Amino acid sequence: QVQLTESGGGLVQAGDSLRLSCAVSGGAFSMYAMAWFRQTPGKEREFVATVQWNGNAKSYADPARGRFTISRDNDKNTLYLRMDRLGPQDTAVYYCAARPSYSSTYFYTRAVDYEFWGQGTQVTVSS
Repeated sequence: QVQLTESGGGLVQAGDSLRLSCAVSGGAFSMYAMAWFRQTPGKEREFVATVQWNGNAKSYADPARGRFTISRDNDKNTLYLRMDRLGPQDTAVYYCAARPSYSSTYFYTRAVDYEFWGQGTQVTVSS
């Protein structure tokens, strides 16, 4: 059974940085495409960033590009999201997601594309 566990969320001030982590167990982490999504009350889950199994190919949503960095450590079975210059608009529950990947060039950016999900970690940015 594949389990994803996020950590690293919290309450920060605008302009601060955070690094989220997602530990994966019970699956073939190095074969998964991994992603971060976020969700606020009453809204659909929103794509943030994704990284392919080899860690080289990455894609970002426009709000994240230039401020967030997704990375992974296949030796530690862990996904990361470094978030810089945070603003109140980044307040959300952040989820990591995984799916088997058979391509190193195709980016999965829809929530329905992902098979495995974590429980989420709250990020709150005060102005």
